[in-house]
Amino acid sequence: MIERRGRKRVNGLYFGPEQEEAIVRFLTEDDYIIRNQIYNKHLRDAFDIMIESIIRRYKLYRKNYSFEDLHSDTLSYLILKADKFDFTKGKRAYSYYGTICKNYMLGLVIKDTKYQNQTLDFESSTSSIDANDKYIYELPDTNYNLEDLIINISEEIKEDLKTDGVGKNKLTDNERKLGDALIYILDNWGDVFANMEGGAKYNKNNILATIRDYAGLETKDIRIALRRFKKIYAIIKTSKINKGYL
Repeated sequence: MIERRGRKRVNGLYFGPEQEEAIVRFLTEDDYIIRNQIYNKHLRDAFDIMIESIIRRYKLYRKNYSFEDLHSDTLSYLILKADKFDFTKGKRAYSYYGTICKNYMLGLVIKDTKYQNQTLDFESSTSSIDANDKYIYELPDTNYNLEDLIINISEEIKEDLKTDGVGKNKLTDNERKLGDALIYILDNWGDVFANMEGGAKYNKNNILATIRDYAGLETKDIRIALRRFKKIYAIIKTSKINKGYL
């Protein structure tokens, strides 16, 4: 039986006026340390209970995923989307964040179901194909692995920072800060992940916190600056897949 996360509720209310007020202070605070204090003191337990309640109420469980992994993944997504809430419109943060979490997990369940159905259809139609030599394709033998991919990505980011770019492709200050942070994490990924809370069982929250600490950027700035480096990753990954390495 899974233990309930967080502290015990007070009078049955875990997301009330105190948390609604804390959300406003959290979103308007520029100092990362103070934001973190507000989150830990007023919001962490409320978010934990809210996500747990949504999972159990709507039965949004994922096959092959533990409750803790699903909870942690949803919390990471919620933190990334936290800045999207506009408290000036007079809406309740509880309703907004609850909807984000429910829709995110529901989307994952739908995606899992589609994948499972496609897999079943594929497996049922390949029994005769597997025995036919003309449908057999052997991938090239290669020793390329995850560590090589990490090295390649780091090298490409370093080159991108050197060239700087021109016009619309010119590096912004935030992109340069984020690029330096990504290079540090990629070049030292073994030590960085090992030193994270939970060791090898790291999640997106821990990685995001490491980037924030190193680059000195807020989550929304990281999300915008990351677009440049996602393109680099996509190009490298596509190239390796086309060559049969991944």
